Amino acid sequence: MALYAAAAAVLAGVESRQGSIKGLVYSSGFQNVKQLYALVCETQRYSAVLDAVIASAGLLRAEKKLRPHLAKVLVYELLLGKGFRGGGGRWKPVLGRHQARLKAELARLKVHRGVSRNEDLLEVESRPGSASQVPRFVRVNTLKTCCDDVVDYFKRQGFSYQGRASSLDDLRALKGKHFLLDPLLPELLVFPAQTDLHEHPLYQAGHFILQDKASCLPAMLLAAPPGSHVIDACAAPGNKTSHLAALLKNQGKIFAFDLDAKRLASMATLLARAGVSCCELAKEDFLAVSPSDPRYRQVRYILLDPSCSGSGMLTRQLEEPGAGTPSKERLRALAGFQQRALRHALTFPSLQRLVYSTCSLCQEENEDVVRDALQQHPGAFRLVPVLPSWPHRGLSTLPGAEHCLRASPETTLTGGFFIAVIERVEVPSSVSQAEALAPALTTSPAPKRKKRRRKAAAGASTSLGT
Repeated sequence: MALYAAAAAVLAGVESRQGSIKGLVYSSGFQNVKQLYALVCETQRYSAVLDAVIASAGLLRAEKKLRPHLAKVLVYELLLGKGFRGGGGRWKPVLGRHQARLKAELARLKVHRGVSRNEDLLEVESRPGSASQVPRFVRVNTLKTCCDDVVDYFKRQGFSYQGRASSLDDLRALKGKHFLLDPLLPELLVFPAQTDLHEHPLYQAGHFILQDKASCLPAMLLAAPPGSHVIDACAAPGNKTSHLAALLKNQGKIFAFDLDAKRLASMATLLARAGVSCCELAKEDFLAVSPSDPRYRQVRYILLDPSCSGSGMLTRQLEEPGAGTPSKERLRALAGFQQRALRHALTFPSLQRLVYSTCSLCQEENEDVVRDALQQHPGAFRLVPVLPSWPHRGLSTLPGAEHCLRASPETTLTGGFFIAVIERVEVPSSVSQAEALAPALTTSPAPKRKKRRRKAAAGASTSLGT
């Protein structure tokens, strides 16, 4: 019965936008995550069918103590699944009393829709909020053009521009040749899901980048002003690097590292097409880069998007049971690397602001990594509150998790993502730079004048979401 209760809780969490399926499955504490994930995904896939059968059979009216999400899971197992794998507990005999009526309503639904197989009952279009319904996001490359010119080009091609979206509902409603300006990012255009623009001349000329909205947030939230020196620690394939360069207006310097020669070569091609001229590529392990190297003495901003499980990537459809679910061994290895990379990044002496991001839904690669790094530097760094209107926040396993961002197809109409913005805590001017780096010395309270200044800085960071 624990399996069905856990599945019902995940379904309820997804419906109330507490998180994505994978994120809630991993945070559920249920031991067999693959079994739970598969059951939730299949129940969700047949959600409309199950709702119709349950309503027609009057199950919830007859069994008032049976909650809707649990009913949906149990009826899926009874009619479409493998029987009561999880035992069924006290609800097995209850469902048994209604079994004949439920089967009759399922058969009647098939007759009504003119189908013979259960699979044929599924809607042709994917359910709202699924990965296949995520819009096509187009980031205008301001190194080569401007948003108005790209909009005009699409309008001349017969597309209808609807202006700035006011909500996610506007994005969900996109169809045909209509497109919008994203409500949050000023250079992000939004087209209907499945719009294919890979052969578009503006894409091939580098005038726009096909980049998911969640993937655009790290560079924006780093908020490095033009002229800054920035490290992109794990840079390939390069979309975020090109976004950084656009925000810097090609002024300053980006030090971009990656160990994979092939990925780095592809990245060099992408950056050249995008018109990036402020980036220095290096085939080097970021962990081997010395923070004391004079080349990096002006680096005040670091973007760290390390290798991860990719469990939030749109290509790994949420409807495919078990797809992309990392093993515990792989998660441990990935998290170990991520922890080392983040701890290393925080040792750069001039660092003021860092963005840590992954395209993973796993707590082990996200909140746990950030918590470990901050514990290694007690009092020296803090999580920055950003985008207060963003609907999906970090898991409460991390102090200050409400300052972190999570993303998913269900809650934000994007790929699965995690972002934490970390800033060095301001210290009194009488404390030397060397002392500021010593964690033991940064725990003493700053003067009130400094606190007021920190409060103002936090307000400026928060204003990004308004």
